[in-house]
Parts: sequence; C-alpha cells; structure tokens
Amino acid sequence: MIELQIDGKTVQVAEGSVVIQAAEQAGTFIPHFCYHRKLSIAANCRMCLVDIEKAPKPMPACATPVTQGMVVHTKSERAIKAQKSVMEFLLINHPLDCPICDQGGECQLQDLAVGYGGSASRYEEEKRVVFHKDVGPLISMEEMSRCIHCTRCVRFGQEIAGSMELGMSQRGEHSEIEAFVGETVDSELSGNMIDICPVGALTSKPFRYQARTWELSRRKSISPHDATGANLIVQVKNNRVMRVVPLENEDVNECWIADRDRFSYEALNSDERLTQPMLKQDGQWITVDWSTALEYIANGLQHIKTDHGASAIACLASPHSTLEELYLATQFIRGLGSDNIDSRLRAADFQHDGKVRWLGTSVASLSSLNRALIIGSNIRKDNPLLAQRIRQAVRRGAKVLALNAEAYDWAMPTSEISIADSSVWVQALADIAAAVAQQTNTPAPALGNASSPVAIAIATSLLSGERKAVLLGNAAAHHEKASSLLALANFIAVQTGASVGYLGEAANTVGAQLVNARPLYNGLNAAQMLQAHSLKAMFLLHTEPAHDCAVTSHTLASIDMVVTMSPFKTNLDISDVLLPISPFTETAGTFVNTDGRAQSFHGVVKPLGETRPAWKVWRVLGSMMKLPGFEFENIEDVRAVALPEDTNSQLSNATQAKVDVTPASKPPVTASIYQLDSLVRRAPALQHTTDAHEGHVHG
Repeated sequence: MIELQIDGKTVQVAEGSVVIQAAEQAGTFIPHFCYHRKLSIAANCRMCLVDIEKAPKPMPACATPVTQGMVVHTKSERAIKAQKSVMEFLLINHPLDCPICDQGGECQLQDLAVGYGGSASRYEEEKRVVFHKDVGPLISMEEMSRCIHCTRCVRFGQEIAGSMELGMSQRGEHSEIEAFVGETVDSELSGNMIDICPVGALTSKPFRYQARTWELSRRKSISPHDATGANLIVQVKNNRVMRVVPLENEDVNECWIADRDRFSYEALNSDERLTQPMLKQDGQWITVDWSTALEYIANGLQHIKTDHGASAIACLASPHSTLEELYLATQFIRGLGSDNIDSRLRAADFQHDGKVRWLGTSVASLSSLNRALIIGSNIRKDNPLLAQRIRQAVRRGAKVLALNAEAYDWAMPTSEISIADSSVWVQALADIAAAVAQQTNTPAPALGNASSPVAIAIATSLLSGERKAVLLGNAAAHHEKASSLLALANFIAVQTGASVGYLGEAANTVGAQLVNARPLYNGLNAAQMLQAHSLKAMFLLHTEPAHDCAVTSHTLASIDMVVTMSPFKTNLDISDVLLPISPFTETAGTFVNTDGRAQSFHGVVKPLGETRPAWKVWRVLGSMMKLPGFEFENIEDVRAVALPEDTNSQLSNATQAKVDVTPASKPPVTASIYQLDSLVRRAPALQHTTDAHEGHVHG
C-alpha cells in the first residue's frame, strides 16, 4: 500500500493507483471530463490538474501515479488557477446552447462551469462549427460542436463494446469525432456512449426534445429482456415512460445496459397497446368490460372441463413473464386438473430431471475467467452484457474457445473455434471430450475422435489456466439433443476444473424453472401443445406463437377458446379473447436472472387504460373457478409462496442423460437480438437498426 496526503488528509491506496483514484477514496472530488473508472486513461481534457509538491507544474490527477509520501493539493491557488484556465479553453468554442440542449441539467460541463468558468469570455474570434453526422437510429450527433474531445465514446467502443466505431479525425481545432466514412454505429451496447458523454454531443435520438431532465421522475426497475437481469432507472413524465438508463450494480450489469434494455420502452407507448378486454363474436372483435370477459372465460372453461376433461386445457407462458405471473399460471392450470403448461417455447429437447439450469457461476466472475468454452451461442447478440464481461477477461489475457455453426463476430479475439453444422454438434463436442479424456487418462463418455486437431487444441487450452467455464448458449439449450450437449459439457467441465452452465435466454428462464412452469406428470410440452388436436382451451401468457415458438402451429386457430394475455393487440387470427396485461413498467414482480439472483421491482407508471397485472387476473380467475390457493391480497404474498427460501439449493446443471451422437434432424431455433420478445419487436428505433430482421435465426 502507498501512503500519501491529499489536502492534508492521509490516504492509503494500492500501488499503481493514480491520484484521482486516491482522491475518490479520500472523499475528495477532483473535476474531470475524460476520466472514467471503467475506461483506460487518456488525459485529454486536463481538467483534473492538481498541485503536487515538488512538481514543476500542475499535474493531471488521472494520469499521475501515486508515490510514497506524495503531497497533493486539489484546492490550492495554483490548482484552481490551472483548472479555471482549462475550463476557459473548453468553453472557447462551445456553442453555449444550454437552453435547448437535451443534456441540460445533467451535463458535467455545465455543472463544472459554474465553479470554474468565468462570467465573461475573452475570446472574440469566430467559433468553430462541426457539422452533424447520421450514425443510425439510436444516437444523435446533431450538435457535435459541443464535443470537447474527451474521447470517452472512442475508448468505450474499443474497450467495452469491442469495436472502434467512432474515432477522432484531423488535428488541432479541426479535430472531430466521427464514424468511419458512410458507416453507422451498430454496436448492441452503443447507447452507453450517450451516458458517458460529459456534454450534449451524443444524445438519445428517440428521446430528443421529448422532456427536460428535471421534469422526469426516476424509478428503479429490472430489464425484462435477456437473462442478465440488468438494473434500470426508468424515467417518467406524466405517467409515461420517457427514457431508460442504467442503475449501477457491479454484480450484474456494472454501469452498462444493452440497447434493447435502453430503447425498448418505445413499445410501451405504441399504437398496438391493448387497453381494454376484447371478445371475438361472429369473426368481429368487440370491446367489453373485465367482468364480461372473465365470466366468458370461466363459463367456457367449465363447459370444456365438463365435456372434454381438464386435459383439454393448456397454457403457453413466456419466460419473460414475472415469477408471480408464472407461479399463479401453473397453480391455475393444475388447479383445474391439467398438467399442460410450459414456458420452454423454443425448446426441442424436453427431457427434465427437476433441476434448475443456470449459469453455474456468478455473472461478475465472467470478467475474471482465464478460459471459456462457448457452445451454440452468438453471445454478443444473445447476451450483450455477458459478452462484455468475457471481453474484459480477454483483455486481461483470457482465451475464448467456441463450438458453433459459423464463426460469429464477437468483437473479441477467439483462440480456437470448432465450426460444425448444428446437426453434428454432439459429435463435435464428443471429439473435444475424447481429446480431454485422452490427455487426462480417463474414459470418454461417448465415441469421439480424440485425434481431431481442433478438438485437441480446445482440450489443451481448457486444461491450462485456472478459472474456467463451459457455457451453453441459446442454440445449445434449444437443440434437439440439448441433454447430450449438457452431459458432454459436464464431463469436460469436471475433467478440466471448469464450471458449467447456461448463458440463459429470457429475463425469467431460471424463475420459470423454479415455479415448475412445465409439465410435471403426463402433461403436454410446448411442442406437443402446438400440434395437439385434443386441446379445447389455450391460454397464451405474454406469448406470440408466430414469433416465440419453435414449432409452427396449425391447430391453435381451431381450438374452441384461445385467451391471449398481452399488453398488445396480437394473436388476432387465433384468439377468441384478448386480455390487456401490464408490461413490466406497470406491474410489480420478480425476475430471476441466469446466476439465480432474484430481483423484485415495482411498477413505475399506472396501468394504461383498463390494463391489469397478470397476477391479479389469475387470482380473480382462480377465485371464479373456486380453486384453492388464490386468496392473495398483494403481490408480496404471492412472492412469499412462489419464491423458495433457498433458491440456490435448486440450482444444478448436473445430469444423468445418456449421450446420443446420432445427427439431429433439424436446427435449433433462436430469436435474433431485436426479435426476442414482444417489447423489442415493437420498438421503432430498434427495428431500424442493422441488427433488426424478421423471423427466427437457425443455428
């Protein structure tokens, strides 16, 4: 540890720290623009100049390493004079258009200019003008004259997003931040550049001129998209979601969020919102009140149960639903006497031993891996924040290995890639297992080719290093032989000392398993439900079969009663009842992320129109059907029953499944980045990105 003095206060910091880090530890604020604790040090802005005894001139606190006995003055006349001089230069060319700037009220330059800026400018020449750039539908670069060249955005692209999409061209007063000629900013993490820009040069294009920051209420929430469970601040004006930004949580998302977390809020205000219950009569949709709709459903269920038995009733529930919604859905369907409920909508292998599949380690630990074998995943697009964690590990020397159907651009170097058609993934993984077995002198779990050069290279790499993980992606989870892939992954992990786990697809994939949102006995799984001719009633909870299911259904339209529970007017061709259900911003609930972390949240705005939380709808329907166990007064009561006290005891990726190396008959079905759920599918800005495209992606 190094001991130094800052403004008369003695501080001990780790060797290699810089002065600004020591000041933070001492609780002393040093003004700065280019410094960001998650980015490399550039020392561009010079705003952090401080007075260090025995130094011939003020020194940048962000780039000056601490030394034993160093004495630093951050408020001395010399330091203040230097900081004010820097501020004067920064403001020389600044347009001073604070009254119309979206950054007004949360601008670092504006804040620091109050303390370090002059009351008048001595600069009398013409100010420079930088023309705007069009870099896509998410980021606005309309006022680049505001840019102070801190290069935070450039460094973010290089170091966090993994792709240098912005750079600085030219020199001196002609310097500009811009994209490569004719290119757009296409990173799935690009919106974070807006957050880290200390001035109003980069702003949100969808939010542009929508509200001022001081008009917005800030409320905590959790991302309803992928399995990371990113923490959010949802900003609200007049009961309308206006903007979403990250809430810092080092254990989950650090200070970043993916673009679909940031911009999917546009769907909440779309014209497709369903605001009143609707019934289809003689092929025409009519608006009804809640009592009429629920009585119609209850009467229909009673007749179907009497005439066809409880096994004619089923439910497809999206894993993007909250834990409480999924729990009550399972209780309702099973209370009626049916076991036909499933949330594994895109799966092809439905073997299950009752264990809850998860990441196998903590999200934060991915940043410190030495080796990672990723199987069946385009991790950069499927799990952007988990990919960012692994990217940081690679920057520290980790090696990434992969088994995929193609070589994806993950914006990080990969050491060894086994490219194989998804039909023979089990054989390809068996080859790796055989190579590991040969090097560890253990029996291989399946017939594999231990002499395959790529298998040997992957095995050799996995057997070196200390902290390792074998990670199965969405395509592996949805594979026809997912159980065989998991069995082989477990063998490889045990022999190499690695953890094994699933990256996870949806916000509540783990939570759906915890509440048993799947057949427990002899019920139909999701694929069977979509092809069964025996079903007479179907509930679709946050589910759009045309987009969310691996199997194309030809039977739903012929079912006597299909009830869609969704925030949107959807499934119109197959449904008989539409119930307006609250999205995550209008209800309380819980999501369990891929490392088993249960995160509860509250609604941030009032339900739109006659929209109601799904858990309340299930509760009322259960009471109408006189089912036991639906006497809940609030969502906390539901959560207390639904969420096991010791969640971790149920998390396990162990399996007794036998390995079958025969080729799969069809490729796995996964959703593309902006087709994952009903919210992102209806967010205009996201749908105009280069990543957006219709339909499913086959591994």
